[in-house]
Amino acid sequence: MTRMRKITYREAVREALKEALERDERVFLMGEDVGRYGGAYACSKGLLQEFGEQRIRDTPLSESGFVGAGIGAALGGMLPIVEIMTVNFSLLALDQIVNNAATLRHMSGGQLSVPIVIRMATGAGRQLAAQHSHSFEGWLAHIPGIKVVAPATVADARGMLWTAIMDPDPVIIFEHATLYNEEGEVRAEGDLAVDIDHAVVRRAGRDATVITYGGSLTKSLGAADQLAADGIDCEVIDLRTLRPLDDKTIIASVAKTHRAVIVDEGWRSGSLSAEISARIMEQALYDLDAPVARVCSVEVPIPYPRHLEIAATPQVETITAAVRGVLRR
Repeated sequence: MTRMRKITYREAVREALKEALERDERVFLMGEDVGRYGGAYACSKGLLQEFGEQRIRDTPLSESGFVGAGIGAALGGMLPIVEIMTVNFSLLALDQIVNNAATLRHMSGGQLSVPIVIRMATGAGRQLAAQHSHSFEGWLAHIPGIKVVAPATVADARGMLWTAIMDPDPVIIFEHATLYNEEGEVRAEGDLAVDIDHAVVRRAGRDATVITYGGSLTKSLGAADQLAADGIDCEVIDLRTLRPLDDKTIIASVAKTHRAVIVDEGWRSGSLSAEISARIMEQALYDLDAPVARVCSVEVPIPYPRHLEIAATPQVETITAAVRGVLRR
């Protein structure tokens, strides 16, 4: 029988970082406040004391500069983990990510590999207002040449990092900031590495498919529980990997339930939810008994006041309403 233990998402990330640093001397962590401060979300607390300044590197406030340095280190044979404090600040490094990390294998005819992992906190729910609360996962999931993952559970937060490090190409890891205090179970022993190529069905059901990822998974499962009390049986899919999308799992579920609701904290226009909706229409149109529904953030910068932040982002109530809507069609 597999022994399990309970830890927080934050502890899972810290354990994964520590394990990676221990397993391969080429691994190092760099970013703003990752060293002496222990990370903006305390995910690297204590690692500086254990591994030293050569492997836990505090950087200047220059995302373009230190992401570029990480790309250079990866090209030189290192295995850098670069932490960007929040997704909004990643925009300052888009040139490095999109024009360099994502393209170098192609532009070199396969001669160059960029095994860099870039981690960042994303999402709303903490009253940090517009400059610290957006969800830009869909922007980076648009870019060929990188893999984009979003661990929604403690076990995935613990196990995805090493898999990402071993990938020869750039991997972006989005950690929803509301998850760091969440608790979950992980195996107490053995290899904890997690697949980053496939979605997973977190709850089986027959009446409607709810497709989501990251910080919206808990809300989607909560909505499914509420609907179950009324006899509505939802299947909930955790995408896990946003690029490449696992079409096979999505389409198989829609073929079974005949209805789909996509929950995406990004804005509706030009969103990841729009891409998923299009793929369902292209591959499973005749399996659908109702149009695909989407639950997204309202098309405004994320507000600061708590009641407005809640109103602007997907919630259990808006998800249940969307499911009831497709069942009425």
